[in-house]
Amino acid sequence: MMKRTTPGWRNGSGVAAAIGAALALFAANGATGAEAKAGAETKAPTKAAAGAVKTSEWNGYARVDFEVAGRAGLLVSPKEAAPGRPWIWRTEFFGHEPQGDLALLAKGWHVAYLNASNMYGAPKAIALMEAFHAYLKKEYKLADRVVLEGFSRGGLYAFNYAVAHPTQVAALYLDAPVLDIRSWPGSKPASKEWKECLAVYGLTEQTVGTFNGGPLDNVAVVAKAGVPILSVCGGADSLVPMAQNTSVLEKRYKELGGTIEVIVKPGGEHHPHSLKDPAPIVEFLLKRAKF
Repeated sequence: MMKRTTPGWRNGSGVAAAIGAALALFAANGATGAEAKAGAETKAPTKAAAGAVKTSEWNGYARVDFEVAGRAGLLVSPKEAAPGRPWIWRTEFFGHEPQGDLALLAKGWHVAYLNASNMYGAPKAIALMEAFHAYLKKEYKLADRVVLEGFSRGGLYAFNYAVAHPTQVAALYLDAPVLDIRSWPGSKPASKEWKECLAVYGLTEQTVGTFNGGPLDNVAVVAKAGVPILSVCGGADSLVPMAQNTSVLEKRYKELGGTIEVIVKPGGEHHPHSLKDPAPIVEFLLKRAKF
């Protein structure tokens, strides 16, 4: 089932992000893996050699791995870049259900990833992402704007970056996204993830109830910038329920006149992500993304 709205926006309040991570380029191991390995940090290289990159292949495409601001990053290049050098940035779980990424590579898009795991889209993560964006623009001449692809908790990174830097975002593709930390990992208060999340945001069990720095608190900023949004969700997702995340976003975005399309997989759970046939995802991004 698909829901469509018409383009437009209203005024929304701005939001400041903590930016200022120093750029550094080192040799690094790749940051890959499925969501089953979520949260695992990429090990730092034992010997850092400034200016070095590691080259390899990913599904038949050229890949480079490097470090930016002390974090492992990677870029996969198409056989031939499309005009304007468009790109999509997976904010978490690179390589998990990659059919959309592979389809876009075939269309001439680049695919990027920065390992900012265990930071839940908090301001420190956004600062790292800013450094990564600047690096890829400078070194690989990619488009000024990027499509941010937020799978699960990656939705926090994608949307919060769009709030902090709306003019750098061509579109958002959110797949079963977490958009409220109280929905997840807050639904599991004894979990390691919830403790990590509270710590990185500087919150406690006592203060999180009044926290208003998440994606759903800043929808107006993204709507005002005219960022188109696609969300793919399982209708029966019990881990990251639509009712507490995408459905709230959809309602608010519609009210603000933003462009949002929601694809619901009837009876679908949190997994598997994406679509077996990524054509609707690719079609939306090719048509709507504003580079």
